[in-house]
Amino acid sequence: MTTQHDTPAVPTAEAELDRERLMGRAAGTATAARDITVVDLTDFESRRADITDALWQAATETGFFQLSGHGITAAETDAAFAAAEDYFALPQETKRGQALKKGLNAGWEYRSQVRPSTGTPDEKESFQLTRPHMAGLWPDEGEAAGFRDTLLGFEARCHALAMRVLSCFAERLGLERDFFAERHDPGSPAHQSTLRLLHYYAVPEEARGQADGAWRAGAHTDFDCLTLLFQRDGQDGLQVCPGREAGTRAWTPVPARSDLITCNIGDMLMRWSGDRLLSNFHRVAPPAPGGDHGPRYSIAYFAQADRDAVISAPDGRYAPITAEEYLRQRIAANFAG
Repeated sequence: MTTQHDTPAVPTAEAELDRERLMGRAAGTATAARDITVVDLTDFESRRADITDALWQAATETGFFQLSGHGITAAETDAAFAAAEDYFALPQETKRGQALKKGLNAGWEYRSQVRPSTGTPDEKESFQLTRPHMAGLWPDEGEAAGFRDTLLGFEARCHALAMRVLSCFAERLGLERDFFAERHDPGSPAHQSTLRLLHYYAVPEEARGQADGAWRAGAHTDFDCLTLLFQRDGQDGLQVCPGREAGTRAWTPVPARSDLITCNIGDMLMRWSGDRLLSNFHRVAPPAPGGDHGPRYSIAYFAQADRDAVISAPDGRYAPITAEEYLRQRIAANFAG
């Protein structure tokens, strides 16, 4: 007698890519009110059990939640955003000197990310910090004073927080508490986690209010295990369509708040959990006709397993795949520029 999971699925990322393609170019314009759980991490060790319950519920129901009491200060976040704005204000000729290293997710890119859901470039530029691959990618101190030290410090703070959250999921999945931390080692040459600075461009006058305006970021799921997203008050645009409700194509706007870190489960962790933890669709929509059409900045930390980590579902529904190969497939499908 056989079951549907006796034969593992083909070990590629095609299933995730197909999910994105099915969302379509506009991916629906209907909205739906949904509660986005805010999980308070204050007194983490003494409240670990309650925090784990809250994280698990949010991650299995929507794959999306926000963190308060996380310990990353407003001063640290403000410094990272100031460094990002200084960098993006540099001439393009200067930034081309730190051009994205294809396949390594490190460096600067400009309108080169083409989402499978849209087939058009996202209206943004970004800078990726992936620790083992940064040689030759830092701007000179005279071009962006303090940029390197500020971002390396902020990236380390994000890594520690992400591992704290992932330790809760590890225990609920029946794994050792440090299971994910051991597979996200910032000292390893196989490390793949990335801090990403994002600059979405101001919307040109002629493009404002168009029914099919260019998406700042088309509908997608993330490649990683866990994403931490930092936003600025009032710079809205993020919309989510939770995993179990993706078929409704109804999106929920998430107002940008500087005091909360917005998190979502990524495809790596969804696979690792046997689809119990949900990787949700999200996008950055163009501003509404009466909204703020100026530039938008955000910072994302992607906790991506080290290249040599093997991702395998506990029930065998997916064939094992290394995180290196998994990420290679996803990057290749998303960067065309």
